[in-house]
Amino acid sequence: MEGITEYRLANGLTVLLFPDASKPTITVNVTYKVGSRHESYGETGMAHLLEHLMFKGSPRHPNIPQELSSHGARANGTTSFDRTNYFETFSATDANLAWALDLEADRMIHSSIAWKDLQSEMTVVRNELEAGENDTGRVLRNRVLSTAYLWHNYGKSTTGSRSDIENVPIDRLQAFWRTYYQPDNAVLLVAGKFDESLTLAQVDETLGRIPRPARALPVTYTAEPSQDGERSVTLRRAGDLPSLAVAYHVSAASHPDAAAIEVLAHILGDTPSGRLYKALVETKLATAVWASSWTLREPGFLLLGAEVGKKSSLEDAREAMIAAIEGAIAGPPCKEEVERARADLLRRIGLTLHSTDRLGIELSDWIGAGDWRLFFLNRDRIRAITPEDVARVAGTYLKSSNRTVGRFIPTSSPDRVEVPAAPDPVSILKNYRGDTAIESGEAFDASPSNIDS
Repeated sequence: MEGITEYRLANGLTVLLFPDASKPTITVNVTYKVGSRHESYGETGMAHLLEHLMFKGSPRHPNIPQELSSHGARANGTTSFDRTNYFETFSATDANLAWALDLEADRMIHSSIAWKDLQSEMTVVRNELEAGENDTGRVLRNRVLSTAYLWHNYGKSTTGSRSDIENVPIDRLQAFWRTYYQPDNAVLLVAGKFDESLTLAQVDETLGRIPRPARALPVTYTAEPSQDGERSVTLRRAGDLPSLAVAYHVSAASHPDAAAIEVLAHILGDTPSGRLYKALVETKLATAVWASSWTLREPGFLLLGAEVGKKSSLEDAREAMIAAIEGAIAGPPCKEEVERARADLLRRIGLTLHSTDRLGIELSDWIGAGDWRLFFLNRDRIRAITPEDVARVAGTYLKSSNRTVGRFIPTSSPDRVEVPAAPDPVSILKNYRGDTAIESGEAFDASPSNIDS
């Protein structure tokens, strides 16, 4: 499809080859179809922890960071709700490609997921967690999503809970890794300047030799019920500017509505042409606004936000923001707004297709959403969007009963309640004796005949 060829190996690995002779580089990207959505109780942050540990080495590649540096590779890993990916971009040579494929094959099933690595990497993970906790905008978004979702894991941050991260048993983390980080749950993308037949043979010799696992992949089945009224959350902590975040439940990325929702998000959140910018920034109620729709496997969310000026009223900004968002129902987007949004979204898609590393991450999101080809289907749906389509999804999803609003109020000295940990019952009851035994009462036959007598 459009230059990308899909192969399926005997062990279940999906292989995508996207040759482009005009590029001086090659990108190797492995997407695992596992993210924070798949984490169970006590496991939050596991996919993100493994993102770090997969760089700690494997038998044939004991020092991955050093190897990446010596090959001049730009590399990273990212974790999302439905997928995790690892990629490296390097100069296009057969030797470099052979090295990268062997690296991904070895760390897929032989990574050093060890207690010592978990402890050494914990400092980095904690730093990320603390950086997120110090970012009031991110914290507010997390609070809004955790309020919008009562049951589904989309309401939980991919970074995870501090208590889960710091206390997860290594055997439980290893079990999670062995379950999901397998060829039948992975998609390999090779994009850039390479020989297709030679590369396919190299893939077969490296990743193709990994046995297909005998286990069955767990199936997630939690569905979020329809929201039955506006929800709100207030965040009070140290910070500079007040801010707002608003979420609405919307369809999954594969649903036909998703393209119209993406166009709607652009119409609302674009700077400086968007409706939120005009309603909030131009009127001095806010200093910045944004909107985003997410590429998710299951019904997701439309998230919008605003930074409010210090001298502006947070409540006035909230009212103006909701009026601008839900005003898209009574005053639907016009033809010019839709065409402008569509042109910008299609331009970004075109740029992605000409950047192999960006394409890897973009396709990873669509792989997580169900299939990489959805990327092209969604583009075609955007091309066909009409003002009527955008008006319809606005009327469907932008309802007050489907709304969750978050407010961040900067507070120099937050007044928090630190609830003590539960004591150990064995220790506190060790010398407890209680009162003397009560004398037994009279046994009484409570049958109707006995009561009558």
